[in-house]
Parts: sequence; structure tokens; C-alpha cells
Amino acid sequence: MVRSPSVPRLVVAAPSSGSGKTTVATGLMAAFAARGLAVSPHKVGPDYIDPGYHALATGRVGRNLDAYLCGPELVGPLFLHGARGCDVAVVEGVMGLYDGAAGEGELASTAHVAKLLRAPVVLVVDASSQSRSVAALVHGFVSWDPEVRVGGVILNKVASDRHEVMLREALEQTGVPVLGVLRRTPQVDTPSRHLGLVPVAERRTEAVEAVAAMAAQVSDGCDLDALMGLARGAGALSGAAWDAAEAVSLPDHQTTRPDEKPRVAVAGGEAFTFSYAEHTELLTAAGAEVVPFDPLRDEELPEGTRGLVIGGGFPEVYAAELSANEPLRKAVAHLAESGAPVAAECAGLLYLCRELDGQPMCGVLDAGARMTGRLTLGYRDAVAVGDSVLAAAGTRLRGHEFHRTAVEPGAGAEPAWGLRTPQRRVEGFVRRGVHASYLHTHWAAQPGVARRFVERCRTS
Repeated sequence: MVRSPSVPRLVVAAPSSGSGKTTVATGLMAAFAARGLAVSPHKVGPDYIDPGYHALATGRVGRNLDAYLCGPELVGPLFLHGARGCDVAVVEGVMGLYDGAAGEGELASTAHVAKLLRAPVVLVVDASSQSRSVAALVHGFVSWDPEVRVGGVILNKVASDRHEVMLREALEQTGVPVLGVLRRTPQVDTPSRHLGLVPVAERRTEAVEAVAAMAAQVSDGCDLDALMGLARGAGALSGAAWDAAEAVSLPDHQTTRPDEKPRVAVAGGEAFTFSYAEHTELLTAAGAEVVPFDPLRDEELPEGTRGLVIGGGFPEVYAAELSANEPLRKAVAHLAESGAPVAAECAGLLYLCRELDGQPMCGVLDAGARMTGRLTLGYRDAVAVGDSVLAAAGTRLRGHEFHRTAVEPGAGAEPAWGLRTPQRRVEGFVRRGVHASYLHTHWAAQPGVARRFVERCRTS
């Protein structure tokens, strides 16, 4: 069994959402980085927004660890890939410590990922409305699963010195050390809207200030030496780091000849902030030249574009601006009509529709999109209904839906996916080289998706 170099690591978890995980995890990352350490940032689950704050705190790409989308077997390798050359890794959990995929037990929970990483857990507890009861709460979380090692507690939203004394006295009975005490500080609050926090790309200056405030609060209120000591106690991981080139299994000569590198344009900017770093890495390893562009500002696609990837984000917030950029909308439509490969997820799907909330979009798809008051959220098991630029018919993978919009009709004459939900519905659109769907997928679980897409870019 191969043992990988041990990277000191911590998992920051909480009893429930809203306890302060993001504040503590991001502040801890920034505080460690301020000490001159190379910090590897990670997020449990399919969240795209928190990793943006993590990247701001560390200067490194924020990466997701999702045992549902990628499978438990890839959590360790993907972690080691992201943590290469780092002094410490901080993993922010999702929801409550033991909350996983609905109906799947511990699968994809923070506890599950902590066990897969053999990492100690720091429990962030919102102590604002309790005193002695905190001991019962912590005891319950510590004893629920003996395989989860809760190495310490950080008390958040503590009201006063007297309140702190009461909490510490109560926790002495549990034997779990208090590694930090944080007062409530308005500066660390980050604004939210219909899908969570506002992404870093939309509030760069304010986000920098918020992360600095988080770092200051954690540095002042937490025992960084004790937390680092706890991180060094993480167990060794078996296996090797994930590698994009190995994943796509592309012959060397195809990765090194520039004349065979089709240019793939990838949407970015404030309206399209949802992406996994591994997607770009896989496209590059499969032989593509990846070039970013901003649909809010660029009036043309990058010169020589042979394929287009439009991920998730908030086009509904920028519908008027996206619509006003008519030259780019026409360029996207022209590329799609030429048969070139176009992969669009969620926000990308909306952008390809005729209109979004009454604003003209690219018109690639004969469908309209609008905001709704209903949140569609959850993991999905999917199968490719037919052949497309991303997958052969019958290809199975897992994805995630997260939106408050609706597209009518919800599927084209050739749907993208069949979803195993209670309704067993079809969803999305396949039209010539276009694959458009609400489903967010993680290509590390199916690296053949990137290989197939790039090959279609070469031959289209």
C-alpha cells in the first residue's frame, strides 16, 4: 500500500448550518497564511461560493471534496492533488457534521469526508443562546460516531467574558479542549441572496476586507499553535494524488503538439463564477488550449474558439447586462449553429435560452427562462439519454441541482439526462454540438467527458 506524504489537516465542522463554519474556516486559512504557511483550502460538498473566499484567504485555488459526485474513492486523491506542496490544509464542512446526501446515511457528510481523510475535526458551536447545555451538545457530537475524532471546539458568538467562563466550565466535563472563543463581529458578516453568499468576484474590495476581518478575529480568539498541533496529528493517507493527465490517459504526443490543441473558451466574470478547477485541468490535459472570457465585457469569443464551456453562476442578476452585449450573444449563437461543441451548465443553460426574465439571450435553445420563488436543490443520479459531445448514450454519472429559475420547456426533443428522482424525469437539451442542462457535474468522476469534448473540438 502506497503511503502519501502526510499533510497536516483539519476539518472545520458544526452542529448545523449558520454556526459560523465559513467564518472560522476562512479566517483560519488566512491566519495560517499570514504566518507564511502554504495553506491548501478545501470545501466539503458541491458549494461553489465558499471556495472563492478560501482562495482569497490563501492565494490558492479552492477545491471541493464531494463523496457523492466523485465517489468516496476519489476524496483522498483529490485532496492530495490540491494539497501538493502545502504546509497545512483546512477543510470547511457542509451543513451539520453528520448531515449527508438525503437517504444515503453518512455519504457525502462532513463526518464521512473527515474519516476518508483521517483528519481531526474542529467543532464550531454557536453559543449565543446557551450556557451549560453546550456540554451536552458537544458530548453528543463527540460520542455519536467513535470513528470521527473531534479534537476541539471553537465557541462562536459568545456574548461576554462571563458567558465565556460559563461555557468553559461546562465543557471541562466533556474533556474536549476549547481551541477558540469568538465574539460576534459585524465586519466578518458576508451578504447573502437567493443561493447563498454573494461570490467574491462580485464584491472584490468588500470581500478582501471581510476575509481580513475573519483572519484578525480567528488570530485574536483562537489558539493557532494548538490548532496546528491538532492538524499535525492527522493520519497518513494511502494512495497517490489525483493527476489530470493520468485521468484522461492521453498519449504524450497529443499533449505536446500545439497544432493539435483546439482552443476552448470558458466563461467567467461576475455572472459565471461556478466551476470546478479540475474541469479546466482535465480539458488542458486532454489537449485543449483553455482561454477564459467574460460574457459581460467581451464582445467577441477568443479568436479561433473551437469549443465553448459555460458553467454556473448568476446570470439572472446580470440579465440586462448580458442581454446588452448583443455582439457576443450573436457570436455564441453562430458558434453553436456551426456545430462546434458547447457545454452549458445551469447558468450556461439560461444564457443559451431565447430570453431570461424578458431579456433576450443567445437564442441557441428554443426555450425561455425565468426566476421563480421555488428552490430546486439536491443530488441527482443521471444517465445520458443519447449521444452528445459530453457522453455516449447510457453513460451514468452523478450531479447536483441548485437554482431558483425555471426553463420552459424543461427538456428538448433530445434531452440531456434522464434523472432518477421520484418523478424519473428527463431534463436538458442536446442539439447538434450543444449540451445544455441544469445539472452540475464533477468531471473528475468521469474524465472521459473532458476527453470526448476535446476530441469533438478537434474534429468539428
